[in-house]
Amino acid sequence: MALPPRIPVDTLLHLIDEPYQSACRTILQEHRVLFQTVQGSTHNHQAWPGGYYDHVQEVMNFAPHLYAIASRWFDTLPFSLSDALLILFLHDIEKPWKYEWGPDGHLQEIEALRSKDAQHEFRARKLHEYGIVLTAPQANAMRYVEGELAEYSNKRRVMNELAAFCHCCDTISARIGYNLPQAEDRLRG
Repeated sequence: MALPPRIPVDTLLHLIDEPYQSACRTILQEHRVLFQTVQGSTHNHQAWPGGYYDHVQEVMNFAPHLYAIASRWFDTLPFSLSDALLILFLHDIEKPWKYEWGPDGHLQEIEALRSKDAQHEFRARKLHEYGIVLTAPQANAMRYVEGELAEYSNKRRVMNELAAFCHCCDTISARIGYNLPQAEDRLRG
């Protein structure tokens, strides 16, 4: 079965409601070269030059397909596709500034962004810099897009529906499609 072609990030940003769309387009315009050059991680997923951009494009491409399925299955969802695309575009916004080349020639995390709290703070500053004010459900999704981790509780819901949806998109990309360009090259070759 042939897969649909990947939709460029620029096109997907058009599906995000204002005022978020304009802010996201500005972020992409100002940092496109950086986004298309840095790795997605040091080694776990999309760990090649440009992997960050590839990961963002991939998670955003999953969203319309998964949203269509989920909205048919659950009748109504308490979030829009626009909400999901916004969070997915921004969910790793610290990563282009998170790494540096170490003395051994390997990519490493800079000390200031090693902890999850420091990464969350960087994201908040970056959003503030571009005038992005998230709603409470969007803020929950931004906080838990990578999962509940140590905050998991069997007594209350930590992650909301939007966070869970975005987490699914992120997990598919980072844990199933972590080496996708190499896999595509093998299929073509």
